[in-house]
Amino acid sequence: MHMKNMSTNIEFVFPKEFNPDNLIRIPNEEPFSDNAIAYLHALAIILNHDSRTRNYSDVMTFAFFCRKANLLELKMKYYPENEFRLGKGLAFHITPSNVPVLFAYSLACGILSGNKNIVKLSSKRSEQCNIICSAIEELSRDKKYHSLSSRFALLRYDIKNAATAYFSSICDARIIWGGDETIAEVRKYGLPIRAIDLTFASRYSICVINADDFIHEKSPGQVAAGFYNDTYQFDQNSCSSPYLIIWLGSDENVETAKKIFWHHVYGLVEAKYNLQPYSAIEKLTTFYIQAAQLEGIKKTDMPDNLVWRVELKGLSKNIDHYRCNGGYFSEYKASSLSELSEIISDKYQTLSYYGITKESVVNFIIREKPGGIDRIVPIGKTSDFSLTWDGFNLIDSLSREITVL
Repeated sequence: MHMKNMSTNIEFVFPKEFNPDNLIRIPNEEPFSDNAIAYLHALAIILNHDSRTRNYSDVMTFAFFCRKANLLELKMKYYPENEFRLGKGLAFHITPSNVPVLFAYSLACGILSGNKNIVKLSSKRSEQCNIICSAIEELSRDKKYHSLSSRFALLRYDIKNAATAYFSSICDARIIWGGDETIAEVRKYGLPIRAIDLTFASRYSICVINADDFIHEKSPGQVAAGFYNDTYQFDQNSCSSPYLIIWLGSDENVETAKKIFWHHVYGLVEAKYNLQPYSAIEKLTTFYIQAAQLEGIKKTDMPDNLVWRVELKGLSKNIDHYRCNGGYFSEYKASSLSELSEIISDKYQTLSYYGITKESVVNFIIREKPGGIDRIVPIGKTSDFSLTWDGFNLIDSLSREITVL
């Protein structure tokens, strides 16, 4: 098997000509090298100067992540001075379609950890991807960044193409962002003996709101905007998008908080979101199934089906079976966080919150020791990328520590 035999079925996004043998021969770098930080900072500048960027908050957030000041702060956190590391080698990234900019974050992780990188882009095209790839192309024309630009390639092809097997056979680390089916498909292809797999499977998330605090919130629209970004920005397809809303507080305050919260959320959805016909049908179908299988559920009246709310009588262990995209939320009033321990499995990724302290959530995790939840963040922060994801320290995972005595 050789690359040249597959090139007719591959779109070379960057660079236009690509030989993986050249990548393999390039030496690995230390994590957070000066070259890596300078390159990503220059990429951020180009993105910020592109008039299209302001139309996409996720591209703006990626550019913010790539700022030199942020990267130096991350270096202090993720690469202690008493460690000596080098990148593992060639990292092969398989990125999803549900979060358009995730390919860029994955590439940034590969660069920051000192690797050479081959990134398979989603076959689903997006303007966010176009904007970032355009910036990468522009930066490659600057000789100052040529050495870094030559350390990676961006490709697009069908996942079942023989290229997946080929890149798997030559890589030192394979990073698979995608659903369980994608991971199962890719894992059919073996890796070199010392290569590692980092897999980010299908997962889902939950949101907790303390109504006793929320009714006193002076800017409820800002909280609703954060929730909108957590959910509708990715059509509720992201692993970090909550599908279940847990309310805490007195009955009276919960009812009041719900009215305020969903009023503001609905206003944003009505103004910004385009509900697809298939999502509308899927919501109805999901509700019928949920109503047939769970006792005592109730659909809360809303002006239309842009926001679909289902009130639960109790938390069943299989509540995650009734997930749906496009703005479909199950709601439950709990007496305390402890009730969540009955449902949280290793499939739960993020817990977002409002009106409860970090300490109380951490104490819940320590006390109940749930099988899932790797991230605990305020509402509006669920999609913020971190170098620790799904419990993996990505810098440590994608580099090797060299001990010197």
